[in-house]
Amino acid sequence: MHTSDLRRRVLLLRRWSRLAAQLRGWVRGSEVAVVVLAVLVGGTVGLLAWGMGALAHGLQRLLYDLEPHLRLSAATRLPAWQLLLIPALGGLALAMLNRAIARWRPKAPIDPIEANAMHGGRLSLTDGVVVGAQTVLSNGVGASVGLEAGYTQVGGGIASRLGQAFSLRRGDLRILVGAGTAAAIGAAFDAPLTGAFYAFELVIGTYSIAALFPVVAAAVTAVLVARSLQAGTYIVESAAPSVVDLGTYPLALLIGALCGLAGIAMMRGVGLTEALLVRSIPSATLRLMLGGLAVGGLALISPVALSAGHGALHLAFMTEAPAWPVLALLLVKAASSILSLGSGFRGGLFFASLLIGALGGKLFAGVLALWLPPGPDPLLMAIIGMSAFGTAVIGAPLAMTFLALETTGSLAVAGPVLAAVAVSGLIVRRLFGYSFATWRFHLRGETIRSAHDIGWINDLTVGSVMRREVPTAAATLDLAAFRQRFPLGAATRVVLLDEAGRYAGLVSVPEAHAAPLEGGSLSGLMHLDDRVLLPSMNARVAMAAFEAAEAEAMAVVDGPGRKPIGLVTEAHLLRRYGEEMEKRRREESGIASA
Repeated sequence: MHTSDLRRRVLLLRRWSRLAAQLRGWVRGSEVAVVVLAVLVGGTVGLLAWGMGALAHGLQRLLYDLEPHLRLSAATRLPAWQLLLIPALGGLALAMLNRAIARWRPKAPIDPIEANAMHGGRLSLTDGVVVGAQTVLSNGVGASVGLEAGYTQVGGGIASRLGQAFSLRRGDLRILVGAGTAAAIGAAFDAPLTGAFYAFELVIGTYSIAALFPVVAAAVTAVLVARSLQAGTYIVESAAPSVVDLGTYPLALLIGALCGLAGIAMMRGVGLTEALLVRSIPSATLRLMLGGLAVGGLALISPVALSAGHGALHLAFMTEAPAWPVLALLLVKAASSILSLGSGFRGGLFFASLLIGALGGKLFAGVLALWLPPGPDPLLMAIIGMSAFGTAVIGAPLAMTFLALETTGSLAVAGPVLAAVAVSGLIVRRLFGYSFATWRFHLRGETIRSAHDIGWINDLTVGSVMRREVPTAAATLDLAAFRQRFPLGAATRVVLLDEAGRYAGLVSVPEAHAAPLEGGSLSGLMHLDDRVLLPSMNARVAMAAFEAAEAEAMAVVDGPGRKPIGLVTEAHLLRRYGEEMEKRRREESGIASA
C-alpha cells in the first residue's frame, strides 16, 4: 500500500470518528434525538414481536397439526397422545437448550426491570436472544406461559444496546429501555396506551414529561408496524356496554378485593411449587419433562391449560357458560400456569393472568346469578376481573385500565375497571408488597421492589466517598505525646492502632487537648472501638450505621484484618447522597438533558 493511500485512509477514519463523536454529542444533548432513537427501537421491536409470535404459532401448528387460524388453547379435538407427549418432550428440548446456553453464557439474564433498578438501564442484547428463544420454545410446545417476557426482554435489550452505542446519560438510557418494553407490550396487545403505561409503572418506575415522548413514540411505532404486518399476536377483542349502572361499582370493588387475594395466592403458589419441585426432583431436565406431562394431563380436561390462552380468552368473552364449568376452567388454567413456571418453563404470566381474571369475573357473575337472578352482565364482570387480576399479578393498574379501554372502546367501562384495579393493587401492595416480576427477584435473593433507580445507591459506596489520608497513632501513646504530635488545628480526629497495626478506636483532637493530663492515657478518650465501616457498604447502609453508632465520623477498615484505610464523616456522606439524589431528580424531570 502506498504512503498516500495510507494517509488518505487515516484521514478518512479521523473524519468519520469526528462525525461519530459529533453525532453522539447531539444525541446526548437533544431530547428530540432520544425520541428518534425510540422510534427506531419501536419499529424494530414491532417487527421482532411479529416474528416471535409467528414462530411460536408456527411451532404449535407443526407439533399439534393445527389449522392456520386456530389457537392452541381453543383446540378441543386434539388426540390424548399429543397432549401428553408434546409438552413433555418440549420440556426435554428446553432442558437441552438450557444446557447449551449455560455452556455459552452461564450468567443469568438480567430483566429490564432489574436493569433499570440496579444497572442504570444497561442490558445485554444477548440476554434478549436467550430469553426470546426459551420463551418461544416454551410457548410453542404448549406450556402455559406467554411470549410477553421474551418481547420485553428483546425490546429492552435493543433499546439498551442502541442507547449505549450513543453513550446516553443514565436517565436517558433508563427511559429508552422503558420505551423498548412499551413497544413490546404495545405490539403484543395492539394497545399503545397499555404499552406506554406498562413502561411507566413497571420499567421506568415513574411518570415524567421527559419520558412521555420517547415512550409513546416507541409504543405507537411498534403498534403501527405490527398492524401493517397483521401480527395480531395477543389482540384481545371484546364488546362492552356503552352505559354502566352505578350499582356496578360496589361489585367492581368486591371483584378487585377478591382478585387481589387470588393474585397473592397464585404468586406464592409459583414460588412454593418451584421450591418443592427443586427439593424433590434435583434434575432440571426431569422437572421440565414432568411439568410438561402435568400440563398435558390438565389439557385432557380442557385445552385452556395450553399455551398463553389467547383462543380461550376469546371464547370466554364470546360465549356463555354456567358457573361450575367456568370454575373448572379457572382452576385448570391457574394450575397449568403454576406448574409450567414452577417446573422451569420460560415465559410470562401477563396473558395467563388476563384469562384467569376474565374467568374469575364470569364466575363471579354466575354465582350472583344463582343467588340474585338474573345477576350482573357476565361480559362486563369478565372485563373487570381481567383488569383486576392482571393488576394483582403484573402490578400495573393504569396499564390494565387502558387495556380494558383499548379492548372494548367503551369509556363507560373505564370507571368500574379503575375502581377494581385500585382495590386490587392496594391489597397486593399492603399484604404482599410484590408484583410477579419483583416476587421472582425476591425468590432469587434480590431486594428489588420496583424499577426505581437504586443502582446509584450501590455505586455510591463508602470507598468512593471516604478520605484516604487519615492521621494515625499508636493506642499506647501517652496523652502528652499525643498533644505534642497533634496540636489543635492540625487534625480533627485521629485513628488509633493496636500493636499489630489494626484499628483500635477514634480520638477527637480537641477532646484530647481539653482532657486533664493526670491520667496520661488515651484509653479513656477512645470512641467507636467496635464500630467501623467497610469500603463496600453503600450510602444507605452507612447512614444506618452512623445513626446506630450516634457518631459524626467513623473509620473505614479493609475487612477482617481491620486495617484502617480511610475516614468518613456523616456530614460529607449526607452531602454526597443529597447531590446524587438531586442529580437523579433532574434526570427524571428532564432538566439534565435540557
